[in-house]
Amino acid sequence: MPIQLLPASAAAFAPRSTVNIVLSSKVEPWLTQTLKRINRVKRPLNSVQQHTRCLTETLSGSNAIWSLCSIMVPKAPDSELRKDANPLVEAIFNYQVIHIEAYVVHVDMVSQHEVAFKLTPETIEALTEYHKDIYSVDVSANTWNWPEKEAQLKKLQDEFIQAVNRYVFRAGARALEGMEEEGAGELLEGRGEDVKGAIMGLFHPLLPPPPRIVDVVRPAPLLPSSSGATNWWPSHVLQSQPAPVESWRALSSTPSPTITTCGETSPSFWSTMGMENVQLPSPTPSYSSPSYSSPSYSQPFNTTSQYYSPPQAVAPIPALPLPSVLAQQCGSSAVHSGYSSGFGWETGFAPQYAAFT
Repeated sequence: MPIQLLPASAAAFAPRSTVNIVLSSKVEPWLTQTLKRINRVKRPLNSVQQHTRCLTETLSGSNAIWSLCSIMVPKAPDSELRKDANPLVEAIFNYQVIHIEAYVVHVDMVSQHEVAFKLTPETIEALTEYHKDIYSVDVSANTWNWPEKEAQLKKLQDEFIQAVNRYVFRAGARALEGMEEEGAGELLEGRGEDVKGAIMGLFHPLLPPPPRIVDVVRPAPLLPSSSGATNWWPSHVLQSQPAPVESWRALSSTPSPTITTCGETSPSFWSTMGMENVQLPSPTPSYSSPSYSSPSYSQPFNTTSQYYSPPQAVAPIPALPLPSVLAQQCGSSAVHSGYSSGFGWETGFAPQYAAFT
């Protein structure tokens, strides 16, 4: 990338001087038409020297001021602005327009094909006053206080003054098509938005110092062997343990009616159940080995008829508790209660129960 050189008049705080013009050996036709349009007195434009002389005299005049863009800013700090229900009234009384004006300091149509503009002293002064009296007050009110806040605010103002005086806007050489009589002009084709964005970028925020990092000292956790081990386990863990159950209250795994207390439930259970409520299927005949004769060698061996066929399926046996289970759970009290209720071994229940087993 070639080095971009600017004349001394483009430096910060430098006074305005004659425009530096560099044209190529062949002048562009649009530049010739522009110079003929803006000159009231017809001047010869037949060579590069004549174009250079005409362009230098036109852009170096005191009236050759270009309007780059306009920005709207508040007239006072935010705390002093007028509050009104009508937005138009607020805009009229609370805002002002700063016109960003500049003059040409450099025209290069050989290497960079650009035009350099520098802000006028009036524009620099208007921007500096706004930054000091309004912008700085607002940013100071919107940030918290720290010991070096005033010094940081003063440094921010000094940096803005340096930046606004050093600012130079570069545009393409075709920007000279917006030139009018006496060298004044206006940027065309939306180039003013680039200037506006660059000017607003010079207003930097007031940054407070970062918060100090403080090391948080956390207490070491208590070990089980320490003095505080009595409360090591949380209360909810202790509460989740099941309550102790007496061994004689445990229920058996045999499917039977739920019996909570042997002395209370067992007698009532057997006393309410009679033989008429129990439907028992007919007992399955006992197994007898089938009689068959040994097959002869002259007859074919029939394998399908030599095996025992299982008995046909019967209705499911109702799940009844075994007397032995009741005897284990309740002792001799359940058996005696069964005898007293008429549902004992004397009633014929034992032979039928033996047939099922």
